[in-house]
Amino acid sequence: MDLSGPDAIDKAIAAGIDLDGSALPAEMLMLYREVMDLEGQRKRSGVRKSMRNRVVRTGAKHFDQDTLNGRLIAAGWEGLKDKEISFFYG
Repeated sequence: MDLSGPDAIDKAIAAGIDLDGSALPAEMLMLYREVMDLEGQRKRSGVRKSMRNRVVRTGAKHFDQDTLNGRLIAAGWEGLKDKEISFFYG
């Protein structure tokens, strides 16, 4: 099984294995699936807000604070919020 790319984690979870090939504990899988089922039922507030949240969460792993902040603003979103800076860069 190819476990690379942006959906590698989802593929591994669906197969019930970790990226190293070891089995995921049944209790972890049950809780994860329950929470994801509940999340799937949650009403969404908007695509742009969800996109921004994903960009911040993932972008903080790849860009320094000033770069991510500038890129957010250039794309038309508000810059990083204080709580995001504290969480991702603090």
